[in-house]
Amino acid sequence: MTGLAQVFTSGNEAIAEGAVAAGASFYAGYPITPSSEIAETAARRLPETGGMYVQMEDELSSMAAIVGASVSGARAFTATSGPGFSLMQENLGMAVMGEIPCVVVNVQRSGPSTGMATKPAQGDVMQARWGTHGDHGIITLAPSSVQDCYDFTIRAFSLADRFRTPVILLADAAVAKLKENVRFRSPTPEERAPRPLPNCPPEAYRPFAVDPEEKVITPLPPFGSDYIFRVTGSMHDETGGQGASPANADRVIRHLAGKIEKNRDAIVRVRRFFLEDAEWAVIAFGCSARSARAAVREARRQGIPAGLLELTTLWPFPDDDVRDVLSRVRGAVVPELNLGQAAGEVRRLNDFGIPVRGISRVDGTLIPPGDILSALREARS
Repeated sequence: MTGLAQVFTSGNEAIAEGAVAAGASFYAGYPITPSSEIAETAARRLPETGGMYVQMEDELSSMAAIVGASVSGARAFTATSGPGFSLMQENLGMAVMGEIPCVVVNVQRSGPSTGMATKPAQGDVMQARWGTHGDHGIITLAPSSVQDCYDFTIRAFSLADRFRTPVILLADAAVAKLKENVRFRSPTPEERAPRPLPNCPPEAYRPFAVDPEEKVITPLPPFGSDYIFRVTGSMHDETGGQGASPANADRVIRHLAGKIEKNRDAIVRVRRFFLEDAEWAVIAFGCSARSARAAVREARRQGIPAGLLELTTLWPFPDDDVRDVLSRVRGAVVPELNLGQAAGEVRRLNDFGIPVRGISRVDGTLIPPGDILSALREARS
């Protein structure tokens, strides 16, 4: 299907196709609503391209399997929803500590626990950032269209390899189940580029060496190559051996955060709509950004100078972009299908004393454009 210029398909199917286009060759997962079509499509498509699909017994083993496949050199991914994402957190932490690239798709649904398995939500924002224990950095992308599902999946693999980190594609049930026209473009050579190999003699290789500026990430060769190294979830030194000294622990943990934070310019992306002259801003992501775009267009039609900042990267949070918008408007509205997880981050960045109003919905239904438009009218009055 990748060769077609345009097809009509769902977000879930586009995610699987994006993974195939990106060169993914291994999927391990356990079907769970509302992400199951990703597994279904991967089961069909990966064997067609020489890859492997494995249905695991649960999400703990699914995450472990993609970590193992990745250190063997494969671009590996899995997909799940809220309860499964919770089960993946321990091995997600292993991937963070071992600096193992992989892609984890979480199609959010209503929770906690089983919740409403078929209803959309956006309640996993903070879990994506802090779900696994300990200080660390993470990259999280948030699609709002079927085209995004395809494109962001390709980008997720590229970012994972570049920064040796798990990347989370934080979709939601509304976008994942939505069907739209999507162009299955061919990835750029850079997006499909194989992981670089070390250019030093094997005996000189240090798999966890740290560049103080965090601009050069040590290459990760596959297991079975001439470069022999250990991967562990324990605190380790540059060789992968035990390294529990205070100085080394400080170095490692600051690196796990710093390699993400110091490369924000290469990671963080947003979309801006009508913000050049906006006096009121809507800040949104995922399915809520779709409602926000409609609300902003209607607000403009009614003479309200509103604009939208869409957060397509959720983590690292787009601090500079949000601050820039807040510095130039009289008020902001943050609609989301949770009780204010992104709104809290926006308020953290509000050094300008403007009102920031959250619109929260947790009943399993979407926020209609009219609710956002009403909030803009009230903010203006």
